[in-house]
Amino acid sequence: MQSYSEFLDLSVGFPQEGYSVIDDELYFQDLNLMEMIETYGTPLRFTYLPMISKKIQQAKLLFQTAIIKNNYRGDYKYCYCTKSSHFKHIVEEALKNGIHLETSSAFDMPMIEALEKKGSLTKDITVICNGFKTYQYKQYIIDMLHDGYKNIIPVLDNKEEFNLFDDEVEMDTPCNLGIRIAAEEQPDSQFYTSRLGVRMEDVIDFYNNKISANPNFRVKLLHFFINSGITDSPYYWNELEKYVTLYCKFKKINPELDTLDIGGGMPFKDSLVFDFDYEYMVNEIVKRIKEICAEHDVVEPDIITEFGKYTVAEASGILYKVLGRKQQNDREKWLMLDGSFITNLPDVWALNQKYILLPVNNWDAEYERVNLGGITCDGQDYYNQEAHMNSVFMPKTRKVQYLGFFNTGAYQEVLSGYGGIHHCLLPSPKHVIIRRNRDETFNFEVFGEEQNSKQVLKILGYT
Repeated sequence: MQSYSEFLDLSVGFPQEGYSVIDDELYFQDLNLMEMIETYGTPLRFTYLPMISKKIQQAKLLFQTAIIKNNYRGDYKYCYCTKSSHFKHIVEEALKNGIHLETSSAFDMPMIEALEKKGSLTKDITVICNGFKTYQYKQYIIDMLHDGYKNIIPVLDNKEEFNLFDDEVEMDTPCNLGIRIAAEEQPDSQFYTSRLGVRMEDVIDFYNNKISANPNFRVKLLHFFINSGITDSPYYWNELEKYVTLYCKFKKINPELDTLDIGGGMPFKDSLVFDFDYEYMVNEIVKRIKEICAEHDVVEPDIITEFGKYTVAEASGILYKVLGRKQQNDREKWLMLDGSFITNLPDVWALNQKYILLPVNNWDAEYERVNLGGITCDGQDYYNQEAHMNSVFMPKTRKVQYLGFFNTGAYQEVLSGYGGIHHCLLPSPKHVIIRRNRDETFNFEVFGEEQNSKQVLKILGYT
């Protein structure tokens, strides 16, 4: 019978970029994962920071190339969507690449101020403030505008939100505003329009009736986000055309308008058969925006993107040990792991999200079909299907088995409630941050030890 290594190569083609197998053990970005496990144990969450910079630089190059190729007259700004991972080491790594930020709630703002005091960013950074504005969120924005953050752009999520800012912003130059357009969902959605943003047909009237005569404000940006993400589909291109057309109509009555924020949604590699033509999509977006603007005799806008998952997902993974094997019936063989999908990778449970799954060792062994079970006593704590096939296969062995889920860096830690209380009181796993030294050696830092019982009991009020 074939080895697991042969089986995977015939099924999907392996090794692939970023992954290799040396002496029966898996390497990720040249990292020996078995050595990490032997040093730090499992379950182990890790973040390889250089991948964040690599993804940002790839996207910036793609947009700059498309702008040159299409003789596009606008500029491009890469904003990092902080809600995908707010951790300091993540945001600082992203900021090394000359990017800007997009925020979604009040506490983002003191986080930005802390980064400025540390020297990780300057007050001229562009900050796109999305989300529903609470009083506290609005107050942080206004205080920072007065403190010299000239390029903070509050994006109005609804018409009433403008009243929060009116009469409170008095500066030498007007405050730049954005307006979010309520995007229509796909036809099979249970909703007709997004819960976020101003209705498309109301945008220009809202500007004319509420904003245009106010000298303290100018609308510089139109924002939209298509929930299904950036895809080469008739639905995406149709939605893009609608919003660019609105931009053109709006630009003709408001010459200050000069920026189109096309949101996030750039996909990340979630499968070994992932196939997305980034170069084609970026070029096509730039090309179509230019063409629509030309039809309306409008200068093409500066483009902003807010990539979150794309920025951070592929930098992280989580490693598990198989604690036990259970043959439950003729068809079901279960490998029980020393962690939980519900608590460590909540999108697996909530969204049926798939991640790249690979064994760390025993690649020369035969393979078998298995189900993976988390350690909680919840019936939903399992993983039994890969994005590229209807089953999960692992090496068939009685030896100690380790396995890893990869490209898990977006949202999983914050949705898990880092350092908080988890289902069945499972502890937060140890988390290691990995940097690369100038001589290409690795630098390891333990960001967080595995949570202990005293910490949990304190949160619960027992101590």
